[in-house]
Amino acid sequence: MSDNLNSRLRFFSLCNSYRDIMHCNKKPFYLKGSKVDSSTMDAYIMHALSHVHRTRDVVIKNDTKLRNDANTDILDDNSYRDQGFTRPKVLFLLPLKSIARRVVKRLIQLSPLTQKDNAMGLFKKDFDESDDEEETENSSKPADFNLLFAGDVEDHFLFGIKYTKKSVKLYSNFYASDIIVASPLALKLKIDGGEDIKKKGCAKDSDSNFLSSIEIVVVDHADVISMQNWSHLHSVLEQLNQLPSKEHVANVMRIRPWYLDQRERYYRQTIILSSYLTPEMNALFNRSCSNYEGKVKLVTEFTGVLPKIQLEVRQVYEQFDASSVGESDDARFDCFCTRVCPKIQESDEGGVLLFVSSYFEYIRMSNFLKSQDASFCRIGEATSQPDISRARLWFFEGQKKILLYSERSHFFHRYKIRGGHHLVVYSLPGRKDFYPELVNMLGESSNPKCNVLFSPLDILKLERIVGTSSARRLISSDKSMFVFC
Repeated sequence: MSDNLNSRLRFFSLCNSYRDIMHCNKKPFYLKGSKVDSSTMDAYIMHALSHVHRTRDVVIKNDTKLRNDANTDILDDNSYRDQGFTRPKVLFLLPLKSIARRVVKRLIQLSPLTQKDNAMGLFKKDFDESDDEEETENSSKPADFNLLFAGDVEDHFLFGIKYTKKSVKLYSNFYASDIIVASPLALKLKIDGGEDIKKKGCAKDSDSNFLSSIEIVVVDHADVISMQNWSHLHSVLEQLNQLPSKEHVANVMRIRPWYLDQRERYYRQTIILSSYLTPEMNALFNRSCSNYEGKVKLVTEFTGVLPKIQLEVRQVYEQFDASSVGESDDARFDCFCTRVCPKIQESDEGGVLLFVSSYFEYIRMSNFLKSQDASFCRIGEATSQPDISRARLWFFEGQKKILLYSERSHFFHRYKIRGGHHLVVYSLPGRKDFYPELVNMLGESSNPKCNVLFSPLDILKLERIVGTSSARRLISSDKSMFVFC
Protein backbone atom coordinates (compact mmCIF):
# COMPACT_ATOMS: atom_id res chain seq x y z
CA MET A 1 0.00 0.00 0.00
CA SER A 2 1.10 3.57 -0.64
CA ASP A 3 2.40 5.80 2.17
CA ASN A 4 -0.66 8.06 1.83
CA LEU A 5 -3.04 5.13 2.28
CA ASN A 6 -1.06 3.85 5.25
CA SER A 7 -1.10 7.34 6.79
CA ARG A 8 -4.85 7.62 6.22
CA LEU A 9 -5.56 4.21 7.78
CA ARG A 10 -3.36 4.91 10.80
CA PHE A 11 -5.01 8.22 11.56
CA PHE A 12 -8.49 6.81 10.91
CA SER A 13 -7.75 4.03 13.38
CA LEU A 14 -6.66 6.64 15.90
CA CYS A 15 -9.82 8.68 15.34
CA ASN A 16 -11.94 5.55 15.61
CA SER A 17 -10.63 4.98 19.13
CA TYR A 18 -12.80 8.00 20.10
CA ARG A 19 -10.01 9.46 22.22
CA ASP A 20 -9.25 13.18 22.24
CA ILE A 21 -6.42 13.82 19.77
CA MET A 22 -3.88 16.61 19.44
CA HIS A 23 -1.78 16.41 16.27
CA CYS A 24 0.34 19.56 16.06
CA ASN A 25 2.91 18.59 13.47
CA LYS A 26 0.59 18.13 10.52
CA LYS A 27 2.15 19.31 7.29
CA PRO A 28 -0.57 21.50 5.73
CA PHE A 29 -1.41 21.69 2.04
CA TYR A 30 0.08 25.17 1.68
CA LEU A 31 3.52 23.95 2.85
CA LYS A 32 3.77 21.46 -0.02
CA GLY A 33 2.21 18.82 2.18
CA SER A 34 -1.05 18.43 0.23
CA LYS A 35 -0.88 14.63 0.11
CA VAL A 36 -0.19 14.30 3.83
CA ASP A 37 -2.79 16.93 4.67
CA SER A 38 -5.37 15.24 2.42
CA SER A 39 -4.73 11.86 4.07
CA THR A 40 -5.37 13.34 7.52
CA MET A 41 -8.44 15.19 6.26
CA ASP A 42 -9.81 12.03 4.60
CA ALA A 43 -9.33 10.11 7.84
CA TYR A 44 -11.30 12.50 10.06
CA ILE A 45 -13.99 12.99 7.39
CA MET A 46 -14.51 9.22 7.05
CA HIS A 47 -14.60 8.93 10.84
CA ALA A 48 -17.23 11.69 11.04
CA LEU A 49 -19.32 10.13 8.25
CA SER A 50 -19.12 6.72 9.90
CA HIS A 51 -20.29 8.17 13.21
CA VAL A 52 -23.16 10.10 11.63
CA HIS A 53 -24.49 7.15 9.63
CA ARG A 54 -24.14 4.66 12.49
CA THR A 55 -25.97 6.87 14.98
CA ARG A 56 -28.73 7.71 12.48
CA ASP A 57 -29.17 4.03 11.54
CA VAL A 58 -29.76 3.16 15.19
CA VAL A 59 -32.41 5.89 15.52
CA ILE A 60 -34.16 4.87 12.28
CA LYS A 61 -34.22 1.17 13.23
CA ASN A 62 -35.65 1.96 16.66
CA ASP A 63 -38.27 4.24 15.06
CA THR A 64 -39.36 1.32 12.90
CA LYS A 65 -39.56 -1.05 15.87
CA LEU A 66 -41.69 1.38 17.83
CA ARG A 67 -44.03 1.94 14.91
CA ASN A 68 -44.50 -1.81 14.51
CA ASP A 69 -45.07 -2.35 18.24
CA ALA A 70 -46.83 0.58 19.85
CA ASN A 71 -47.00 -1.18 23.21
CA THR A 72 -43.22 -1.29 23.70
CA ASP A 73 -42.13 0.16 27.03
CA ILE A 74 -39.06 2.31 26.27
CA LEU A 75 -38.11 2.61 29.93
CA ASP A 76 -37.60 -1.16 30.24
CA ASP A 77 -35.15 -1.32 27.32
CA ASN A 78 -32.06 0.93 27.29
CA SER A 79 -31.43 0.16 23.61
CA TYR A 80 -34.10 2.72 22.77
CA ARG A 81 -32.19 5.48 24.53
CA ASP A 82 -30.40 6.45 21.32
CA GLN A 83 -30.58 10.25 21.06
CA GLY A 84 -29.19 13.47 22.38
CA PHE A 85 -31.05 16.71 23.00
CA THR A 86 -30.59 17.75 19.36
CA ARG A 87 -29.65 16.07 16.07
CA PRO A 88 -26.23 17.64 15.15
CA LYS A 89 -23.44 15.26 16.12
CA VAL A 90 -20.30 16.57 14.36
CA LEU A 91 -18.77 20.06 14.36
CA PHE A 92 -16.00 21.16 11.99
CA LEU A 93 -14.26 24.38 13.09
CA LEU A 94 -12.17 25.88 10.26
CA PRO A 95 -10.48 29.27 9.82
CA LEU A 96 -11.19 30.26 6.19
CA LYS A 97 -13.84 29.73 3.54
CA SER A 98 -11.23 28.32 1.15
CA ILE A 99 -10.33 25.64 3.69
CA ALA A 100 -14.01 24.93 4.39
CA ARG A 101 -14.50 24.45 0.66
CA ARG A 102 -11.73 21.83 0.56
CA VAL A 103 -13.26 19.95 3.48
CA VAL A 104 -16.88 20.05 2.25
CA LYS A 105 -15.91 19.16 -1.31
CA ARG A 106 -14.06 16.09 -0.04
CA LEU A 107 -16.87 15.30 2.41
CA ILE A 108 -19.35 15.06 -0.47
CA GLN A 109 -16.94 13.02 -2.58
CA LEU A 110 -16.53 10.47 0.21
CA SER A 111 -20.24 10.31 1.04
CA PRO A 112 -21.68 6.88 0.06
CA LEU A 113 -24.82 8.34 -1.50
CA THR A 114 -26.35 8.25 -4.96
CA GLN A 115 -27.89 11.74 -5.01
CA LYS A 116 -25.13 14.22 -4.27
CA ASP A 117 -24.54 15.95 -7.61
CA ASN A 118 -26.70 18.97 -6.74
CA ALA A 119 -25.33 19.44 -3.23
CA MET A 120 -22.58 21.85 -4.31
CA GLY A 121 -24.81 24.25 -6.28
CA LEU A 122 -25.40 27.12 -3.85
CA PHE A 123 -22.23 26.22 -1.99
CA LYS A 124 -20.06 26.98 -5.05
CA LYS A 125 -21.61 30.43 -5.36
CA ASP A 126 -20.92 31.29 -1.74
CA PHE A 127 -17.51 29.64 -1.42
CA ASP A 128 -15.82 30.40 -4.76
CA GLU A 129 -15.18 27.85 -7.50
CA SER A 130 -11.45 28.51 -7.92
CA ASP A 131 -8.90 25.76 -7.37
CA ASP A 132 -7.94 25.69 -3.70
CA GLU A 133 -4.33 24.77 -4.39
CA GLU A 134 -3.66 26.92 -7.44
CA GLU A 135 -0.55 28.98 -6.84
CA THR A 136 -0.45 32.55 -8.07
CA GLU A 137 2.03 32.97 -10.89
CA ASN A 138 4.83 35.57 -10.87
CA SER A 139 4.16 36.52 -7.26
CA SER A 140 6.85 37.99 -5.02
CA LYS A 141 5.24 36.32 -2.02
CA PRO A 142 6.39 32.92 -0.69
CA ALA A 143 4.69 29.85 -2.17
CA ASP A 144 2.96 28.86 1.08
CA PHE A 145 1.40 32.34 1.37
CA ASN A 146 0.04 32.13 -2.19
CA LEU A 147 -1.47 28.69 -1.59
CA LEU A 148 -3.07 29.56 1.75
CA PHE A 149 -4.58 32.86 0.59
CA ALA A 150 -5.34 31.85 -3.02
CA GLY A 151 -9.07 31.29 -2.43
CA ASP A 152 -11.75 33.02 -0.40
CA VAL A 153 -10.14 34.18 2.85
CA GLU A 154 -13.41 35.24 4.50
CA ASP A 155 -13.48 34.05 8.12
CA HIS A 156 -17.24 34.27 8.66
CA PHE A 157 -19.29 31.20 7.66
CA LEU A 158 -21.74 28.86 9.37
CA PHE A 159 -23.99 26.20 7.82
CA GLY A 160 -25.42 22.76 8.41
CA ILE A 161 -25.22 19.52 6.42
CA LYS A 162 -28.04 16.97 6.53
CA TYR A 163 -27.86 13.33 5.44
CA THR A 164 -30.84 11.25 4.34
CA LYS A 165 -30.94 7.72 2.94
CA LYS A 166 -30.09 8.83 -0.59
CA SER A 167 -28.95 12.45 -0.50
CA VAL A 168 -26.88 15.09 1.24
CA LYS A 169 -28.24 18.60 1.72
CA LEU A 170 -26.16 21.69 2.45
CA TYR A 171 -27.49 24.79 4.26
CA SER A 172 -30.04 22.70 6.15
CA ASN A 173 -31.68 23.95 9.33
CA PHE A 174 -29.25 23.60 12.24
CA TYR A 175 -31.63 21.42 14.25
CA ALA A 176 -32.19 19.12 11.25
CA SER A 177 -28.47 18.86 10.42
CA ASP A 178 -26.02 16.09 11.19
CA ILE A 179 -22.84 18.12 10.67
CA ILE A 180 -22.15 21.79 11.43
CA VAL A 181 -19.35 23.55 9.52
CA ALA A 182 -18.31 26.92 10.94
CA SER A 183 -15.58 29.40 11.62
CA PRO A 184 -15.02 30.23 15.30
CA LEU A 185 -15.97 33.86 14.61
CA ALA A 186 -19.33 33.05 13.00
CA LEU A 187 -20.25 30.51 15.64
CA LYS A 188 -19.27 32.90 18.43
CA LEU A 189 -21.53 35.57 16.91
CA LYS A 190 -24.35 33.04 16.61
CA ILE A 191 -23.97 32.03 20.25
CA ASP A 192 -23.97 35.68 21.37
CA GLY A 193 -26.95 36.54 19.17
CA GLY A 194 -24.89 38.77 16.88
CA GLU A 195 -26.17 37.02 13.74
CA ASP A 196 -29.78 37.95 14.51
CA ILE A 197 -28.83 41.56 15.19
CA LYS A 198 -26.87 41.83 11.94
CA LYS A 199 -29.46 40.16 9.70
CA LYS A 200 -32.75 41.21 11.23
CA GLY A 201 -31.98 44.24 13.34
CA CYS A 202 -33.78 42.58 16.23
CA ALA A 203 -32.87 42.28 19.87
CA LYS A 204 -30.11 39.96 20.96
CA ASP A 205 -31.36 36.35 21.01
CA SER A 206 -28.74 33.74 21.79
CA ASP A 207 -29.49 30.30 20.35
CA SER A 208 -26.81 27.67 20.76
CA ASN A 209 -29.04 24.73 21.67
CA PHE A 210 -28.06 22.94 18.45
CA LEU A 211 -24.57 22.52 19.97
CA SER A 212 -25.88 20.65 23.01
CA SER A 213 -25.35 17.12 21.62
CA ILE A 214 -22.14 17.47 19.61
CA GLU A 215 -20.17 14.23 19.92
CA ILE A 216 -17.20 14.88 17.61
CA VAL A 217 -15.38 18.22 17.23
CA VAL A 218 -12.64 18.68 14.64
CA VAL A 219 -10.53 21.84 14.85
CA ASP A 220 -8.43 21.83 11.69
CA HIS A 221 -5.66 24.36 10.94
CA ALA A 222 -5.65 25.56 14.54
CA ASP A 223 -2.42 27.44 13.79
CA VAL A 224 -4.30 29.69 11.33
CA ILE A 225 -7.10 30.17 13.88
CA SER A 226 -4.47 31.31 16.39
CA MET A 227 -3.59 34.15 13.98
CA GLN A 228 -7.24 35.29 13.99
CA ASN A 229 -8.73 35.33 17.49
CA TRP A 230 -8.02 32.35 19.72
CA SER A 231 -10.55 33.48 22.34
CA HIS A 232 -13.40 32.80 19.88
CA LEU A 233 -12.41 29.14 19.65
CA HIS A 234 -12.11 28.87 23.41
CA SER A 235 -15.56 30.45 23.88
CA VAL A 236 -17.16 28.10 21.35
CA LEU A 237 -15.76 24.96 23.00
CA GLU A 238 -16.93 26.20 26.39
CA GLN A 239 -20.46 26.53 25.00
CA LEU A 240 -20.65 22.95 23.68
CA ASN A 241 -22.72 20.27 25.42
CA GLN A 242 -24.70 22.67 27.59
CA LEU A 243 -28.21 21.89 28.80
CA PRO A 244 -30.57 23.35 26.13
CA SER A 245 -33.01 26.07 27.12
CA LYS A 246 -35.77 24.62 24.91
CA GLU A 247 -36.96 21.12 24.07
CA HIS A 248 -36.07 19.92 20.56
CA VAL A 249 -36.81 16.17 20.65
CA ALA A 250 -40.10 14.34 20.17
CA ASN A 251 -39.53 11.80 22.95
CA VAL A 252 -37.55 12.76 26.04
CA MET A 253 -37.49 9.14 27.20
CA ARG A 254 -35.15 8.26 24.31
CA ILE A 255 -32.42 10.66 25.42
CA ARG A 256 -29.22 8.93 26.49
CA PRO A 257 -28.63 8.96 30.27
CA TRP A 258 -25.32 10.86 30.18
CA TYR A 259 -27.10 13.80 28.51
CA LEU A 260 -29.69 13.89 31.27
CA ASP A 261 -26.93 13.68 33.88
CA GLN A 262 -25.10 16.57 32.16
CA ARG A 263 -22.01 14.42 31.57
CA GLU A 264 -22.07 14.72 27.78
CA ARG A 265 -18.73 16.54 27.59
CA TYR A 266 -17.04 13.38 28.89
CA TYR A 267 -18.41 11.53 25.84
CA ARG A 268 -17.30 14.16 23.31
CA GLN A 269 -14.27 13.53 21.13
CA THR A 270 -12.16 16.59 20.27
CA ILE A 271 -9.57 16.45 17.47
CA ILE A 272 -7.15 19.40 17.22
CA LEU A 273 -4.95 19.61 14.12
CA SER A 274 -2.20 22.16 13.59
CA SER A 275 1.17 22.58 11.91
CA TYR A 276 2.74 23.67 15.20
CA LEU A 277 2.01 23.67 18.92
CA THR A 278 1.42 26.69 21.14
CA PRO A 279 0.89 27.01 24.92
CA GLU A 280 -2.68 28.11 24.18
CA MET A 281 -3.36 24.86 22.31
CA ASN A 282 -1.88 22.88 25.18
CA ALA A 283 -4.11 24.74 27.65
CA LEU A 284 -7.19 24.17 25.50
CA PHE A 285 -6.42 20.46 25.17
CA ASN A 286 -5.82 20.06 28.90
CA ARG A 287 -8.80 22.05 30.15
CA SER A 288 -11.54 21.67 27.53
CA CYS A 289 -11.02 18.05 26.47
CA SER A 290 -12.28 15.58 29.09
CA ASN A 291 -13.07 12.46 27.07
CA TYR A 292 -13.48 9.40 29.30
CA GLU A 293 -11.73 7.30 26.61
CA GLY A 294 -8.52 9.24 27.24
CA LYS A 295 -6.21 11.50 25.22
CA VAL A 296 -3.55 11.07 22.55
CA LYS A 297 -0.95 13.76 21.89
CA LEU A 298 1.37 13.26 18.92
CA VAL A 299 4.86 14.67 19.53
CA THR A 300 7.88 15.08 17.29
CA GLU A 301 11.53 16.12 17.31
CA PHE A 302 12.64 19.12 15.24
CA THR A 303 15.86 19.69 13.32
CA GLY A 304 15.44 23.46 13.22
CA VAL A 305 15.36 26.02 10.39
CA LEU A 306 18.76 27.73 10.84
CA PRO A 307 20.13 26.13 7.61
CA LYS A 308 17.52 28.17 5.67
CA ILE A 309 19.34 31.40 6.55
CA GLN A 310 21.07 32.53 3.37
CA LEU A 311 23.64 34.98 4.77
CA GLU A 312 26.39 35.01 7.35
CA VAL A 313 25.04 36.74 10.42
CA ARG A 314 25.92 36.44 14.08
CA GLN A 315 22.74 35.51 15.93
CA VAL A 316 22.99 36.22 19.65
CA TYR A 317 20.40 34.42 21.80
CA GLU A 318 19.98 35.99 25.25
CA GLN A 319 18.18 34.01 27.93
CA PHE A 320 16.26 35.66 30.77
CA ASP A 321 14.70 34.07 33.82
CA ALA A 322 10.94 33.71 34.13
CA SER A 323 9.69 31.52 36.95
CA SER A 324 6.06 31.52 35.78
CA VAL A 325 3.89 32.40 32.81
CA GLY A 326 2.45 35.34 34.74
CA GLU A 327 5.91 36.85 35.22
CA SER A 328 7.16 36.07 31.72
CA ASP A 329 5.89 39.24 30.00
CA ASP A 330 7.40 41.59 32.59
CA ALA A 331 10.67 39.64 32.68
CA ARG A 332 10.97 39.86 28.90
CA PHE A 333 10.24 43.57 28.94
CA ASP A 334 12.84 44.17 31.68
CA CYS A 335 15.40 42.18 29.71
CA PHE A 336 14.79 44.31 26.64
CA CYS A 337 14.99 47.55 28.61
CA THR A 338 18.23 46.64 30.41
CA ARG A 339 20.16 44.60 27.83
CA VAL A 340 18.99 45.57 24.34
CA CYS A 341 17.47 49.04 24.39
CA PRO A 342 20.55 50.86 25.80
CA LYS A 343 22.68 49.44 22.95
CA ILE A 344 20.16 50.65 20.38
CA GLN A 345 20.05 54.12 21.93
CA GLU A 346 23.84 54.38 22.09
CA SER A 347 24.28 53.38 18.45
CA ASP A 348 24.01 55.98 15.72
CA GLU A 349 23.17 53.27 13.20
CA GLY A 350 19.50 52.87 12.31
CA GLY A 351 17.80 50.02 10.51
CA VAL A 352 16.60 48.25 13.69
CA LEU A 353 13.82 45.79 12.83
CA LEU A 354 12.03 45.02 16.11
CA PHE A 355 9.87 41.90 15.81
CA VAL A 356 7.15 40.93 18.32
CA SER A 357 4.93 37.85 18.17
CA SER A 358 1.78 38.99 20.01
CA TYR A 359 -0.57 41.94 19.81
CA PHE A 360 -0.13 42.77 23.51
CA GLU A 361 3.65 42.93 23.08
CA TYR A 362 3.13 45.12 20.02
CA ILE A 363 1.06 47.62 22.03
CA ARG A 364 3.45 47.54 24.98
CA MET A 365 6.53 48.16 22.84
CA SER A 366 4.78 50.89 20.89
CA ASN A 367 3.89 52.72 24.12
CA PHE A 368 7.41 52.24 25.47
CA LEU A 369 9.08 53.62 22.32
CA LYS A 370 6.74 56.62 22.44
CA SER A 371 7.65 57.28 26.07
CA GLN A 372 11.35 57.23 25.10
CA ASP A 373 10.80 59.66 22.20
CA ALA A 374 12.39 57.03 19.98
CA SER A 375 12.55 57.46 16.22
CA PHE A 376 10.30 54.61 15.15
CA CYS A 377 7.47 53.55 12.87
CA ARG A 378 5.28 50.48 13.12
CA ILE A 379 3.46 47.85 11.08
CA GLY A 380 0.76 45.80 12.82
CA GLU A 381 -2.27 43.83 11.68
CA ALA A 382 -4.52 46.89 12.13
CA THR A 383 -2.21 49.36 10.34
CA SER A 384 -3.78 50.92 7.23
CA GLN A 385 -2.19 50.39 3.84
CA PRO A 386 -1.10 54.04 3.42
CA ASP A 387 0.55 53.97 6.86
CA ILE A 388 2.27 50.68 6.01
CA SER A 389 3.69 52.09 2.76
CA ARG A 390 4.81 55.22 4.58
CA ALA A 391 6.49 53.23 7.37
CA ARG A 392 8.33 50.96 4.92
CA LEU A 393 9.60 53.98 2.99
CA TRP A 394 10.74 55.84 6.12
CA PHE A 395 12.56 52.77 7.38
CA PHE A 396 14.22 52.06 4.05
CA GLU A 397 15.39 55.66 3.63
CA GLY A 398 16.61 55.84 7.23
CA GLN A 399 14.16 58.54 8.30
CA LYS A 400 13.06 56.28 11.16
CA LYS A 401 15.58 54.34 13.22
CA ILE A 402 13.30 51.52 14.41
CA LEU A 403 10.51 49.58 12.69
CA LEU A 404 8.18 47.73 15.07
CA TYR A 405 6.79 44.70 13.21
CA SER A 406 4.20 42.13 14.41
CA GLU A 407 3.94 38.44 13.54
CA ARG A 408 0.29 38.70 12.55
CA SER A 409 1.12 41.45 10.08
CA HIS A 410 3.80 39.24 8.57
CA PHE A 411 1.40 36.28 8.45
CA PHE A 412 -1.33 38.16 6.59
CA HIS A 413 0.94 40.19 4.26
CA ARG A 414 4.45 38.66 4.21
CA TYR A 415 6.16 41.96 3.52
CA LYS A 416 9.82 41.96 2.60
CA ILE A 417 11.17 44.79 4.75
CA ARG A 418 14.17 46.58 3.25
CA GLY A 419 16.64 48.84 5.01
CA GLY A 420 17.25 46.61 8.03
CA HIS A 421 20.72 46.18 9.56
CA HIS A 422 19.88 44.89 13.03
CA LEU A 423 17.12 42.37 13.74
CA VAL A 424 15.84 42.29 17.32
CA VAL A 425 13.51 39.38 17.99
CA TYR A 426 11.69 40.48 21.13
CA SER A 427 9.72 37.21 21.10
CA LEU A 428 10.24 34.26 18.79
CA PRO A 429 7.66 33.70 16.03
CA GLY A 430 5.26 30.79 16.39
CA ARG A 431 5.76 29.86 12.74
CA LYS A 432 9.28 28.54 12.42
CA ASP A 433 9.72 29.60 8.77
CA PHE A 434 9.20 33.24 9.70
CA TYR A 435 12.53 33.30 11.54
CA PRO A 436 14.80 32.67 8.50
CA GLU A 437 12.61 35.02 6.46
CA LEU A 438 13.22 37.81 8.97
CA VAL A 439 16.96 37.16 9.16
CA ASN A 440 17.25 37.02 5.36
CA MET A 441 15.73 40.52 5.20
CA LEU A 442 19.14 41.78 6.41
CA GLY A 443 20.71 40.62 3.16
CA GLU A 444 21.33 44.17 1.89
CA SER A 445 23.27 45.15 5.03
CA SER A 446 27.08 45.16 5.07
CA ASN A 447 27.12 44.41 8.80
CA PRO A 448 23.98 42.42 9.72
CA LYS A 449 23.24 41.70 13.39
CA CYS A 450 20.60 39.67 15.15
CA ASN A 451 19.55 39.52 18.81
CA VAL A 452 16.96 37.09 20.16
CA LEU A 453 15.35 37.11 23.62
CA PHE A 454 14.03 33.86 25.07
CA SER A 455 13.21 32.12 28.35
CA PRO A 456 12.75 28.46 29.28
CA LEU A 457 9.02 29.00 28.78
CA ASP A 458 9.67 29.57 25.05
CA ILE A 459 10.79 25.96 24.56
CA LEU A 460 8.02 25.16 22.04
CA LYS A 461 9.04 28.02 19.73
CA LEU A 462 12.75 27.60 20.37
CA GLU A 463 12.93 23.92 19.44
CA ARG A 464 11.21 24.53 16.11
CA ILE A 465 13.83 27.14 15.19
CA VAL A 466 17.14 25.82 16.55
CA GLY A 467 16.16 22.13 16.81
CA THR A 468 14.96 20.03 19.73
CA SER A 469 18.38 18.92 20.96
CA SER A 470 19.89 22.42 20.73
CA ALA A 471 16.88 23.94 22.49
CA ARG A 472 17.23 21.54 25.40
CA ARG A 473 20.92 22.41 25.75
CA LEU A 474 20.14 26.14 25.76
CA ILE A 475 17.40 25.80 28.37
CA SER A 476 19.45 23.59 30.70
CA SER A 477 22.67 25.63 30.42
CA ASP A 478 23.88 27.95 33.19
CA LYS A 479 24.92 30.50 30.58
CA SER A 480 22.62 33.33 29.52
CA MET A 481 24.07 34.06 26.08
CA PHE A 482 24.50 31.81 23.05
CA VAL A 483 25.73 32.52 19.53
CA PHE A 484 24.69 30.87 16.25
CA CYS A 485 26.52 31.74 13.05
